[in-house]
Parts: sequence; C-alpha cells; structure tokens
Amino acid sequence: MYFQKYIKNIRKILSYKLFTALVFLVLGLLLFAILYTNVKPETYDMELFSVADKTIRSPKTIEDEEKTAEERKKAAGEVEDVYVYKKEVAQNRVLLLTSIFDFVNEVNQEGSDKKKKEEEEGKTEKESTQLTASKLALLKSKLTADVTEDVTETISDQTLTQLLAAGPDELEKARSILINNVEAIMNDKIREDQANKIRSVLIDRIKSANLDKNVENASIELGKYAIIANEVFDSGLTEERKQQAMDEVEPVKILQGQIVVQEGHLIDRDIYRQLDTLGLLKGKPSVKPFIGLAIFVLLSIGAIYIPFTKLKEPEEKKQSYLLIFGIVFVGAILVMKLISLVAGLDQYDISYVFPAAMAPMLIRVMVNERFGLLMAIILAACGSIVFHDGISGTIDVEIALYILFSGLAGIIFLSDKNERFNLLRAGMLVSVVNVLLIFFLQFIGSGQMTNMEYVYFIINGAVSGILSAVLTMGILPFLEAGFGILSTMRLIELSNPNHPLLKKILIEAPGTYHHSVMVANLAELACEAIGANGLLARVGAYYHDIGKTTRPHFFIENQMNMENPHNKLEPATSKDIIIAHVTDGVAELKKHKMPKEIVDIAEQHHGTTLLKFFYYKAVEIQGDVEESDYRYPGPKPQFIEAAVISLADCVEAAVRSLNQPTPEAIKSLVDSIVQDRLLDGQLNECDITMKQLEIIKTTFCETLGGIFHSRIEYPK
Repeated sequence: MYFQKYIKNIRKILSYKLFTALVFLVLGLLLFAILYTNVKPETYDMELFSVADKTIRSPKTIEDEEKTAEERKKAAGEVEDVYVYKKEVAQNRVLLLTSIFDFVNEVNQEGSDKKKKEEEEGKTEKESTQLTASKLALLKSKLTADVTEDVTETISDQTLTQLLAAGPDELEKARSILINNVEAIMNDKIREDQANKIRSVLIDRIKSANLDKNVENASIELGKYAIIANEVFDSGLTEERKQQAMDEVEPVKILQGQIVVQEGHLIDRDIYRQLDTLGLLKGKPSVKPFIGLAIFVLLSIGAIYIPFTKLKEPEEKKQSYLLIFGIVFVGAILVMKLISLVAGLDQYDISYVFPAAMAPMLIRVMVNERFGLLMAIILAACGSIVFHDGISGTIDVEIALYILFSGLAGIIFLSDKNERFNLLRAGMLVSVVNVLLIFFLQFIGSGQMTNMEYVYFIINGAVSGILSAVLTMGILPFLEAGFGILSTMRLIELSNPNHPLLKKILIEAPGTYHHSVMVANLAELACEAIGANGLLARVGAYYHDIGKTTRPHFFIENQMNMENPHNKLEPATSKDIIIAHVTDGVAELKKHKMPKEIVDIAEQHHGTTLLKFFYYKAVEIQGDVEESDYRYPGPKPQFIEAAVISLADCVEAAVRSLNQPTPEAIKSLVDSIVQDRLLDGQLNECDITMKQLEIIKTTFCETLGGIFHSRIEYPK
C-alpha cells in the first residue's frame, strides 16, 4: 500500500504522459546498462612481436580485407596473358606481296612501251635515267593509292628500284619463292617475340633460291616486311580473365570463436593486424557494438510502447500495468545476468537453470496473455545477448529458443482458472518442455554427452520449470498488494466461501447472503454476455451488501418471523439506516484491505438512486421533503461491472417480490427498472451502450425465468 501511495504522489506531480515517458526512459536506460558489459568489446594491451599472455578468440565473424586483397592479387597474377590468333593476317600479307609485284609488273609494262618509243626517237641515256625515276614515282603512287597499307614508308626506294630493274623471269621467280614461303610461314602462329626468328628462317630460304643479287636483296626486305605477328596480345580479354579469377576468390574471414593467437605465441605482423581489424587492441575501441545495443533497446522499448498505447484501459491502470511489466522485466534480466556470471565461474553450463517461464506467467496473470507473449519474446532476445558463451558481442541462438519456448509453455499451460495449484502444475509441465528443448538443442547439434551430462541437463530443465512456478507464486502477492491489481487468481481466492467476510454475511445476515449469491449469478452471466469481467462481477456481488451485517434485521430479506422494525421508526431514521449500509460496507471492506474494485462496487451499486418507499412515506407525513435527502450519496457506477451489479441488485429484489413471476411479468419488470435507471441518469458515468443494455436485459430475463419457473403443486 505504501508503494501505491508513493506512485500516486509521483503521478500528482507529473502528468500522465510525462510519467509514462519517464517510465519508458528509465526502462530503456536500465536495459542498456544491464546489457552493456555483454556487448562491450574486450580489448587487450598487446605489442607487436611480443608474446601473448593469453589465448584470444575472435568475438565475431569479420572479413580480413587486406588478406582478401592479397589472395585476389595473387590469383590475378597467376592468370597468363591471353593471345588471339588472327588467321586473316597471313592472307592479307600474301595479298599485299601479290599487289606489290602486280604493280611492279604494270609499271614495267608501261615503262617498256615508253622505252621502246624513246629508242625509236633516239633518246639519250640521261633521258633513260629520267624514265626510271618516273617509273619509281609511278609505282609509289600506285602503291599509295590502291593498297590499304602505305608500304612506301617502310620499303626503301632502292628495293622498289631493284624490283623495277629486274627482268620478268627473275621477278616472277622471286615472287613465287617469296609468296609461297610467306604463306607457309604465316599459317603458323607467330607472336611478336618470335617474329625476328621467323624472319631469319625466311631470309635463309630466299638466299638458297639463287636469285639475282639485287632481286635477292629486294626479296629479303619484302619478306622481312611481310612477316608480322599473327597471334597478338588481347589486353581486354586478359583483364577480364584476371577479374574473373579475382572474383572467384572467396573473402578471407576471421570466424567467430576462431583462435587469433595462442597463449605463449609470438604476435607477428599478421596476428597484430587481425587483432587491430577485430578492434581488440586497446586504444582502438569500436563504437559499433554500442550503436547496435542502442538500436536493440529502442526496438525492445518500441515493442512494449506500441501495445501499451493501444490498451483499452484507464490511464492509471495502464501505467500500473506498465510499471508491473517493467519491474518484472528488469527483475528477470537481473536474474539472467546473475546466472550468467555464476555460469562463467563454473565449468558446467547452468544457463538452462534460468526460470524462463516466470516473467511471462507473472505478466499473464497480472496483465493479460498478449503481454505475456511479448515478455517471452523480448526476454528470449535479451537472453541471446546475456548468455553469449563468454565471447563479448556474440548472440546465442540456442538459449534464445530455450527461453522463448519455455516462456510460451508457461503461458499456454496456465489455464484461465489461475488457482495456486494451477501455477505449480504449469511449472511441472514447463519442466517437461524444458528437458525436451534441451535434448532437441543437443541432438540437432550432434552433441556428444555423457550419462552424467544427460542427468545434469535434465535437472537444470526441471529446476527451471519448478523455480518459475515457485517464484511466480511468491512474487504474485507482492505485486498484487503493491499495485492494487486485482488478478483473476486473487478474485478466485476472494470467492472462496470460507473467506471471513463471506462467512460473516452467511452467519449474521443469511438472507443478504442468499440475495448476494443470486445477484452474483445474474451479474456474472450478464457481464460475460457483453464481454465484461464476469468473475469480477460475481465476486463484487458477493461483497456488495457487506454493510448490512451491521444492522441485518433492518433489511427485509433478513426479517424472518419478526415485525419490520421500520414500522416504528421515522422515515428519516429508516433512510439513514438503509443508506448507512453502503458507507458501513465500504469501511468494512477497507478495514480488511479488500481490492479497490470490490470497494468501488460496494460504494457505487446504489449510485444516487432515490429511496422511494421512505421518501413517499416522509412526503405523506411531513408534506414538504427534499428529494436529495432521500438519495444515496453515490457515486454513480463508474465501470460496467458496477453498473451491471447495480441493475442485478434491483432486479433480483423486485422479481422476488412478485406474487406470480411469469416470464412476461419478469420481462416487464426488468424493462421498467432499466428504463427508470436510464431516466434517472444512473448509467451516465460508465461506458455502457444501449446494445449492451439490451443484452443485459435479455440475460436477466432468461436467468430469472430459470430460477422462478412454475412448479407442480404437490398434494397435501
């Protein structure tokens, strides 16, 4: 109760929105602080060429970019240069030589005609020399004009002159030898570095042909010119194959858990570079893990925030649920953290002892099933970070699955009855699920376990389930008392007939007890029909008239074989006694520290209705009477369950007073009572619709019809 007062004081200072924002902020900061050490990279004070004083493993899988680049460069270097054989080169060179000899023959033919004419005209030797020069010029012009390759830039004028000066037979012989040999040689693949050697072979063949010296020299120059490389280097294809070889090289990775350096080994340049790449050297910490943790915290808080904003409850109740969720969540994380620290000191893995179903079951009971599922999911995600196999910044998927399915099992096996024994039964079933989960995780990983390890893991799983149930049963009363939350389990306990207040009603006001049970039946069925809390309505109805135990005989249902004491009292006195049962009941319930909802039902079940009997009696006696003096102090019903109990209370008493409670009479009476309450404004302050009222009336009529059905009159 002190905790509730403390929270209320904070709420008075802060607005609802600011208070909610503060809760989420604190929750996020606590989550970040708790998980900080689990993601903080462990760094080492290592020097190059020093000896490692401990074995260091990689905390994550990361690409070794420098090593990858070296391997790709090596793969590219192993690719040989690509040469492309061009078969058309041989044909082109032969055609080129053929064209040269053809042009020489043409020029010589034209020159012969001119020479013959000059001889007939008696031209001098000087003029003959001019003729030779003109032949050379003509040949060069033909070669330049008709040949795709300008051979005059490479072949000397002397060579061309020697060809022009050769006789037809000698020229034809040279042509045949040169073209045949060039064609034969060029049909083989020739690279640039082989060209000179091939030219030497051609020269030897020309020299062995016994040509005229001048023709031989000219043929040699033409042959050297004709022989070129026909297998050329393809830079584009070479680069393409080198790139392909580089692409085929898989990135070199440092794997998570891989030993980077063994204790006692020398830290060479390669190891030092790997330590630097992993961010394990002091002075070079990485901020990425903390950014990742901040993102995780934001996602987790967001996953909690959105469902809470959509919760259709009063703001105060939503905040209470939020505080419960936050406290249970942080508590579960702290337990998880404690177990992980102990597990680090032990040679055995005790992470499976963590009571994974505790928090989801608590939230399932205190809030609802949806938030229990949310708790199981977020706890599983946190567990994967906390239980990280001793390697900072890693994620343990196995423990995440274990926590998730264990939490889900706790929610599923916890039935709606929610008795204390049901919690223990759920815990035992969770133990079975835990053991099966552990075997699943071990078998799917082909783990080799000894018989003792099997026993050890079975004990761990069983303890986790039982511990979840025990802790839930132990923590639940403190949460219920601290936040004033009326859980289903608490309602079931309050509905026990052996409760002191119910026994008091039964003994001191048996008629009231019977009336309360009848009202409880009506209210529960009506609430369930409209989707309200039927159990709350039943329990609230049990206690709504507890105030009548102060003066039980002043209420008609407890007057058996006795005169009505109100017949001897003034209307005002009777009114005070009747109205007092509300305030007396509230005081009695508060004295026994009953939940707020039960107290509210007792306080609101009459609203501000008029005590018509005593009011009209007073008017008859006194004449002028203030109507407000004969009304209950209220307040009017503030929530659906209180409104339904208010209607059921009036309906049950009215129907009981009918001489012949036929279905038609019951329906007419129920309609008139509900209509009267509507016109009197008694239902204005609760969130109830006309459609729900129609369902409530139908349910009342069906239930009362079953209770007050016609009976066969037995013979005397």
